[in-house]
Amino acid sequence: MNRDVPPIGCEKLPLSIAIITKNAEKKLRRCLESVAFADEIVIVDSGSTDRTDEVAREFNARWFVEPWKGYGPQKNSAVEKCSNDWVLSIDSDECLTADAARKIAQILSGTDPADAYMLRRKNHIHGRWIKVADWWPDYTTRLLRRDRGRFVRTVHEVWQTDGGRTERLDCAIEHYSHDSYSEMVGMLNNYSTLLAKQMHEEGKKAGPADALLRSFWMFFRNYIIRLGFTAGFDGFMIALTKALGTFLKYAKLYELRKFGTEKPVDRQS
Repeated sequence: MNRDVPPIGCEKLPLSIAIITKNAEKKLRRCLESVAFADEIVIVDSGSTDRTDEVAREFNARWFVEPWKGYGPQKNSAVEKCSNDWVLSIDSDECLTADAARKIAQILSGTDPADAYMLRRKNHIHGRWIKVADWWPDYTTRLLRRDRGRFVRTVHEVWQTDGGRTERLDCAIEHYSHDSYSEMVGMLNNYSTLLAKQMHEEGKKAGPADALLRSFWMFFRNYIIRLGFTAGFDGFMIALTKALGTFLKYAKLYELRKFGTEKPVDRQS
């Protein structure tokens, strides 16, 4: 068990955990241990070939297998299958801190709650928490009332409330998405393709100058303004991959608008 997460009480909280997975065997257990105080876990899997399902069964998760529809639609499917009004949407490579668990318990037992809550993500690489660049504080909506909104976008999805109130919590979730530079770089091609397709469908345009200038700004923002240089070579790689991802996104958008040759494949990494 995750020793950092304290027992919330004798009875589990009326909270549903919504997770989407694919081949998450190595990281899922840590995630599920951190949310064991919730009375329901819903997992929507998109075709794992490892032991993800076995790990899920150890925690009595409700298990569903569905074709991959994109991040937003897939998360909506998981939220729709939840039984409780309150849902914590968490990724398989994330885990809840003890402070966040206590805060969620207080919200569920309180009065006049907001419709959704954003938590900070503590992003890690090489076993260390990176406190600079766009990796911190990295607010993201995770605690939500399932009938008050939905996830929008197929990639870089965001929770959009139906005109309700969203508040920020001064607590965090741990995020272990990258174990190496290879993983960081490996994700760029797929993600940039999906983002270019999404922007193209939204009617956005770009030229070669956009790719060059925006990528330069992204590097400068993360390495200089957001103090990425203080994180050593990790900080440099974060700024570099942010810039390269931005360049590829706008270059592919330009290609789509001019030639229509790129055919993105929306798949879970």
